Amino acid sequence: MTAVEADSGRLKGEADEPGWEVDPDDEWGVAVIATVGRQLKLRREAVGMRAAEFGTAVGYGEDMVYKIEGGKRIPRQDYLVRADEVLGAGGLVAAAWEDVKRVRYPKRVRELAKLEGQAVEIGVYECNSVNGLLQTPEHARALFEAAQPPYSPDDVERMVAARMARQSVFERDPAPSLHYVLEEAVLHRRVGGTMVWRQQLERLLEVGHLRNVTLQVMPTATDAHPGVDGKIELLKFPDGTAVGRSDGAFNGRPTSDPKQLRILELRYGTIRAQALSPRESLAFIEQVLGDT
Repeated sequence: MTAVEADSGRLKGEADEPGWEVDPDDEWGVAVIATVGRQLKLRREAVGMRAAEFGTAVGYGEDMVYKIEGGKRIPRQDYLVRADEVLGAGGLVAAAWEDVKRVRYPKRVRELAKLEGQAVEIGVYECNSVNGLLQTPEHARALFEAAQPPYSPDDVERMVAARMARQSVFERDPAPSLHYVLEEAVLHRRVGGTMVWRQQLERLLEVGHLRNVTLQVMPTATDAHPGVDGKIELLKFPDGTAVGRSDGAFNGRPTSDPKQLRILELRYGTIRAQALSPRESLAFIEQVLGDT
């Protein structure tokens, strides 16, 4: 998709790109975007182009050019590619996307992805949905589109991309040990329609057969367990430290306190013991998929 709309030639403005504002609380993101914007301005001025002239050349309004150069807006990849061509930068401006795309995702998501990328063991109990690391893009998109108040289409795609980027944890070498427990009800909820739902179940089977992954299902027809209060996450790191979080404990905030971690580990261990075994769980998912 080009920056200038083919049917009208209208220059793109802020309203055309919702969700690309810089988060003022994201210090690293602010610094990266400010640096990229400053370099764009210096290169534009070096070739003697006014902002309005440059904007016309790349297909954006003058106001957007000033905001990107001022570090107030995150430039899209197509903006950087077109700017590179207009400025004759030989690929140097376009290459800035490698830095920009890292801060394109929300700070909270980046921090979570960083922890997941460092962990040697991840344990998760989910009660209401498929865990983000296990979701297909279509499943994730359907969940984001169901939010109220609704996200803009651009924000939805941004969050889907961020969630998919976290799944690089499956490509790590050496691979971390991953443990998941999902409620049975999650498997029956046809998020995104039958086709998307079937693809999600197939994805669970695919991941569940990986040697470093343990996937379990908590049957609905079972007694109460320590996870009824909500999600539990446990991440353990190479140096022996760990971080945990639970919706039903410690105000839902992450904790690294050894006493609180022991409580979470006890709860998670009890949940795993009460759930179906990994082999039974995969057979159960196959049965759900076969019943459609």
